[in-house]
Amino acid sequence: MEAWLLTNEVAVRLFFFFGVLGIVALWEFFAPQRQRQRSVLFRWFNNLGLVFLNSAVLRWLFPMAAVAFASVATERGWGLLNLLDPHPAFAFLVSVLLLDLAIYLQHVLFHAVPAFWRLHRVHHADVDYDVTTGARFHTIEIILSMGIKFAVIAVLGPQAVAVLVFEILLNATAMFNHGNIYLPKEIDRVLRLVVVTPDMHRVHHSVLPDECNCNFGFNLPWWDRLMGTYREAPINGQRGMIIGLSRFRNPNNIWLHRMLMIPFRPESGGYAINRRWDDVFPEGDGKKRSEGSEEGDETEGAGNAETSE
Repeated sequence: MEAWLLTNEVAVRLFFFFGVLGIVALWEFFAPQRQRQRSVLFRWFNNLGLVFLNSAVLRWLFPMAAVAFASVATERGWGLLNLLDPHPAFAFLVSVLLLDLAIYLQHVLFHAVPAFWRLHRVHHADVDYDVTTGARFHTIEIILSMGIKFAVIAVLGPQAVAVLVFEILLNATAMFNHGNIYLPKEIDRVLRLVVVTPDMHRVHHSVLPDECNCNFGFNLPWWDRLMGTYREAPINGQRGMIIGLSRFRNPNNIWLHRMLMIPFRPESGGYAINRRWDDVFPEGDGKKRSEGSEEGDETEGAGNAETSE
């Protein structure tokens, strides 16, 4: 099985990517959790355009992907697991868990460091929340993420098949938990014991900073609970919460070229994980604005940040 997976890596990745994308898209169509703010086709064209651009850039910059790099690390004896040489099943399980922990910590880092947050804003600036949001990341962030992943592989020394399985799981769960899909509360409560659900991760995309700075997990929910960053639900409810960033609510920001320029625009708001209300509430009246209507927040956010453009 391991040899077959590695031999057919591209086909397996494409099967799961388009399979999960199709399933979640149909689920969103028949049982959405929230009403959409923008045109589906227009958003999908630009969000998926960014995905294909990122894939092309990665293939050009990194001819050796993470799975191939893991094979090289194993051959040369790099990494803790290659030094300890535990049972293959144990090494596989530990590799998947620690790779997921690394993604969690990386996500926190991209919220905590203002320069990284500028890049990560592209992901959070989407005013809708659906399956394509899960893959909407700036190209430079994708490049940095690959570099971080290579470093983790070099230090940890995971099996190549463990890296492949982890990447497929991460991609699939990211599309699932970014889906605009309805799940009964009873089912969601059970599922989020073992996987990040859409209702759990959607809180992270709230316009409110205390909600945006929680639920960082993409795949496993345990890290948020262990690190104290777990939040069960948004204060205004799943359908009443506002998605996105108040400084980027102009409909033109959906365009691909506008997304690529978001990190270089001046209205960064000084965002970091320890900031208060200055980015989301430029006027500083966090409590009053958080209690306002969704329409009022969107209008004021657009007025403060976008009218000059």
